Amino acid sequence: MVLSQIISLITTAISFGTVIMYGSLGEILTEKSGHLNLGVPGIMYMGGIGGLIGAFLYETHTASPIPFVGLAIALASTLLCSLVGGLIYSFLTVSLRANQNVTGLTLTIFGSGLANFFGGSLSKLAGGVGQISVASTSSAFRWTQHISDRIVASLSAKAAAGGGFMKFLASAADTVDRVFLNYGFMVWLALAIAVVLSIFLTKTSRGLNLRAVGENPATADAAGINVKSYKYLSTCIGAMISGLGGLYYVMDYIKGTWANDGNIEAVGWLAVALVIFATWKPLRSIWGAYLFGALYWLYNFIPGLTRSSQEIFKMLPYIVTIIVLISVSLRHKREDQPPTSLGLSYFREDR
Repeated sequence: MVLSQIISLITTAISFGTVIMYGSLGEILTEKSGHLNLGVPGIMYMGGIGGLIGAFLYETHTASPIPFVGLAIALASTLLCSLVGGLIYSFLTVSLRANQNVTGLTLTIFGSGLANFFGGSLSKLAGGVGQISVASTSSAFRWTQHISDRIVASLSAKAAAGGGFMKFLASAADTVDRVFLNYGFMVWLALAIAVVLSIFLTKTSRGLNLRAVGENPATADAAGINVKSYKYLSTCIGAMISGLGGLYYVMDYIKGTWANDGNIEAVGWLAVALVIFATWKPLRSIWGAYLFGALYWLYNFIPGLTRSSQEIFKMLPYIVTIIVLISVSLRHKREDQPPTSLGLSYFREDR
């Protein structure tokens, strides 16, 4: 019983934590350029509804929808909608030098309102609340999960005809599958993005240039680095990565439907908190995201909690972030500090 609960908690943490990880990785890339984008929840909303609209229109206008075509359309729609969000933020904060905090919060309100409006419209087209279904496309997002299920099923069938060792092997394979393998491909994509982003920021000349822009844009500009281009690219690419979190939530986590429950916004703020927790390091965001996922849903595995007690447990990721922030501030380790120009607009004329 206890082992089963531990396995359930781990799988819940990985599934939910992946949504947080996407938002965090996108924001880390953005903040490395010196821009604080508090519009992550709104961009995740835009990415989620964009992918759902693309898949919904494809499946409703196709007699026999092909899952992987729907997957490609959903991915393209998500990236496009997220890019629009990133361009809006970049134009306002880089070109017009608007206040980054106000712009980000406005983008969150805009993105959530836009997504819930179109989510409600899709619900009406589908026949009512809870009737949206893009089962074909959603199944394509979990094709790696189906492969692992087939392998375990094959071992179980052999175990039924074999001896004790085969039964033990099948049981062990089932446990490994449930804990480590029983996820859609976007879980593995998030891990790959974290590794690639870490290598880019620490091992490549363009990554080092981006970090220079975030630390001191005037010095980077004097060195011949195109500050505006780096800011635009990092913000827009970061927005597209964050938008993938919304797509994963809609297509994989809640199985291809739309839920107007505010969870995407909550996850978006957790992603912003995770950036601080991970001290702006992509690899740390991996285990940090899974930890946040476990803490957020821990109350489901503790019997006898009241409603108010459950809400207290949902505060745990933020409490842990505050503790980390205090610890980092007291230690004054430069590698754990945010980019020096974070949140500050760059005026070339002041150089």
